[in-house]
Amino acid sequence: MNIQKVNSGQGIQVISRAMRIMRILAKNTNGLSLGGIAKAAGLPRSTVQRIVAALSDEGLVSVGEGSGGIRLGPEIQVLARAVFSSPQDRFRPLLASIAKETGETVDLAVLRGDKMLFIDQVVGGQRLRTVSSIGETFPLTSTANGKAALACLDEFAATRLIMAELSDQSPKDRNLSQLLAEVAMIREGGLARDEGEHTEGISALGFAVADPNGDIHAVSLPVPSSRFAGKEQTLVAAMAKARASLYDT
Repeated sequence: MNIQKVNSGQGIQVISRAMRIMRILAKNTNGLSLGGIAKAAGLPRSTVQRIVAALSDEGLVSVGEGSGGIRLGPEIQVLARAVFSSPQDRFRPLLASIAKETGETVDLAVLRGDKMLFIDQVVGGQRLRTVSSIGETFPLTSTANGKAALACLDEFAATRLIMAELSDQSPKDRNLSQLLAEVAMIREGGLARDEGEHTEGISALGFAVADPNGDIHAVSLPVPSSRFAGKEQTLVAAMAKARASLYDT
């Protein structure tokens, strides 16, 4: 399908004016009157009234009472969510921010059954770095992303998954009570840690968040252990700030 740019025509003019009005409302979140919009847009009040009425019919603006009664409508949020329709889209700016601040690779995984499914990665700038493959799965009890995901579950569900995973491990060198205490600490606000437990020579920090659909996504920062100790405070600060930004939005 070919789309050509049209520089004239009444329909295009109406769309342009409608966008101008919505941008003005985006900058005036407390709302404006018809007269206020007309003044800011440089348009006749009657023109603004017709466009606002059409936008209101589509839910793109909300018209209330008083001088500040016109605001952006609920349909704007629906359209905005559609732009970031996948977890990768939603989390990638956060991953990129952590990678830029730390210079390290940042991973995104989602809890699927009794495993963490690796779904995205922003590669850091270090020559020696960790790289995993999209679609790879990871255990819960020996990874930072897995422990972080467990902390998003209630105690019963987390204990069930931990016990099932431990029963499959041989030798039985991981302690249930220690893991439960570690998950409880993460649940209280600590970062999840993996200090060479999953892969020798790799240390990681992680946190997770449950979305309204019930999916649990975990962000983790795997770093060669040879570099981790010297950068630990910086890495912890960057991950704590990123986690806080998720809960502030």
